[in-house]
Amino acid sequence: MTPISTSGWQLTPGEEQADAVATLNGGGQLQMSFLSPSMARVTWKPATGFREPRTWSVCPDLSKDVPLGGRARDTLEGFARPALQVDAPGKVLKTEQLAVRLMGGNGQQPVRLEWFAPGSGLHYQSDRVTSAYLSERRTGLVRHCVVRDHREHYYGLGDKTGPLNLHGRRLRCMGQDSIGYDPQHGDPLYKHWPFLMTRTVDGLWTGIYYDTLSACTFDLGCEHDNYHGFFRTTEIDDGDLDYYLMVGKTPAEVVAQFVALVGGTHLPPRWSLGFAQTAMGLADSPDAQQQLDRFIDECVSRQVPISSFHYGSGYSSRGKQRYVFTWNRSKFPDPEKVNAKFQAAGMRLVANIKPCLLDDHPAYAMLAAQHAFIEHEGTGQPVVEPYWDGQGSHLDFSRQSAVDWWKSQLQAQILDKGIDVGWNDNNEYAIQAEDAFSAGWGQTMPMHRSRPLHALLMTRATFEAQQEHAAGRGDTEAVFTVTRAGPPGLQRYAQTWSGDNTTSWASLKWNIRTGLQMSLSGMFNIGHDVGGFFGPIPDPEMFLRWVQACSLNPRMVMNSWKEGNVSNLPWMHAEVAEQVKQAIELRYRLLPYMWQCFEQACAAHTPIIRPTFYNFPDDEVCLQDSDDFMLGAELLVAPVVEAGAIKRTVYLPQLPAGQRWFDFYTRQAYAAGQSHVVDAPLAHLPLFVRQGAQIAVASPRSGQTPRYDDPVSEVLKF
Repeated sequence: MTPISTSGWQLTPGEEQADAVATLNGGGQLQMSFLSPSMARVTWKPATGFREPRTWSVCPDLSKDVPLGGRARDTLEGFARPALQVDAPGKVLKTEQLAVRLMGGNGQQPVRLEWFAPGSGLHYQSDRVTSAYLSERRTGLVRHCVVRDHREHYYGLGDKTGPLNLHGRRLRCMGQDSIGYDPQHGDPLYKHWPFLMTRTVDGLWTGIYYDTLSACTFDLGCEHDNYHGFFRTTEIDDGDLDYYLMVGKTPAEVVAQFVALVGGTHLPPRWSLGFAQTAMGLADSPDAQQQLDRFIDECVSRQVPISSFHYGSGYSSRGKQRYVFTWNRSKFPDPEKVNAKFQAAGMRLVANIKPCLLDDHPAYAMLAAQHAFIEHEGTGQPVVEPYWDGQGSHLDFSRQSAVDWWKSQLQAQILDKGIDVGWNDNNEYAIQAEDAFSAGWGQTMPMHRSRPLHALLMTRATFEAQQEHAAGRGDTEAVFTVTRAGPPGLQRYAQTWSGDNTTSWASLKWNIRTGLQMSLSGMFNIGHDVGGFFGPIPDPEMFLRWVQACSLNPRMVMNSWKEGNVSNLPWMHAEVAEQVKQAIELRYRLLPYMWQCFEQACAAHTPIIRPTFYNFPDDEVCLQDSDDFMLGAELLVAPVVEAGAIKRTVYLPQLPAGQRWFDFYTRQAYAAGQSHVVDAPLAHLPLFVRQGAQIAVASPRSGQTPRYDDPVSEVLKF
């Protein structure tokens, strides 16, 4: 590894002195630019130019999307840049909230930056003294090293497993299909999300986003080198080092800045907040349409509240193989008929769609001739690799021909058949061919630098096709879509989830943290497969506890793939079927409050579910690992995640002097800033409300099953 050094920093001319540039001794330059009073950007541009000259994630203008061909990496357009004060002389630049000290400059000392609060002098982040910016000529790897204190807390990086505090772990940002992953230790999962948030030893908060599509590794305390002290590193595989640093006094301030940087959060249609069901076993059955017909009747007769049904890919399957945008008419002789029955029963429809076509797909030859697939560089031949028990090729969503075909087929085979939403699945693009490349909208990109981009562009194409379809019908209802994979930017279009989890008590427990980690990372509309997707069938107790734990997540979808085509269904265990229904009904009762949380997520960039320290950053007890989480600002949810437990200990965070917490159901008062042992019988989800809260709740219309659009019946005051 070669450290970079400079003969000195220079401030750009102008009244604001908004940039500092260091010309590097080995060629290229390091540029530091302030973007707001609390955000700055550092870009390392090699002498040969950027490897990734465009970005699709950074989108500071919330009124318009990034161009399909990407945003130029070297632009600062869209930022209201602040005036700066220059001190010491020319070595410190600062606003009222953030200061940076420019270090290195005699040609020998490595270049480095120190970030601190101007008033107090407290540090936000300091580059490693011995060498902070390094490159490896052999592999193209670039490395950023930062001073680490063992008392710091680290959060973010997307869908990560294990305890929320990531300190001490080594983690990879590179989406891949991780079915049956270890819920405590597994890594990586499905998202590429190089955003890290730090709580400093002084209780300040710093976020850093590395804007790259290349795979990244974050070492947060595993590596130690006697010559460099304690440090943490970010390694980028053959990409660019271009990072955004944002600071605040609370985690809320940092998360909001990051989400605004990557384009905000899309507000979905209200029906998408309701309970949803999907089960591969139903659609995979030889008599799938009859199975779904009976499922609808069962929901109605049992009066189970349900707002949507998510078709798994079984509607397109022949044996184990899946053929996107086709219907197996032997299993679905009349899809329009069963879809209309779903809609008449109050269930909107979502259909699973995949970006890879098997080589015997009816459209394969045509698309290959149009060069619509990921290809081997210089050959014009599609990359063919194993996929769903066959061989297939992935669509190149950076080619217009692929996008046009995708949109046309989504309309013809999904939307025109009475289905509302496309669910983008299996879109991790784990292509192994080293010479694979993407067209890149006219500027070719090697696959290792565009892998997560295709999940984002696929999701965008689905979203835009639905918008175009709705506009053609004069439909003004909001659209949304779902995706399993992608980089920052996916939240502009889609809901997501923690992927193909395994049925176990461990998954129930640790998935709670993964959902909160995604929320802290800027993915707010999230959830988990209720009851576990993969593995054994949940027993009655585990199943009910899982339903309870997920009943107040932003996304509540019961999804499974079990041996023998058994499906997780609300009535799968007769002994707890009524309690499962009650847990779902609790969700519908609280939907008005949840909808307010969604609106706040979109307007103010605030997570819907949060770890308790998000709401109470000054209460250090909240930093301890916990099964609890906040729903919005007012409700604390305390799921039971251990077999046989009928009591559990819950810590209720500190409130302003004299204020207390209340049991949501009984209104029993509890002291704040203390742990309490509370009853948690099998049918009960412990739920607490902070004093002063006003919770809007709904009630179904007389004689009706609860619906997502039930009117507010009252506002509960605590």
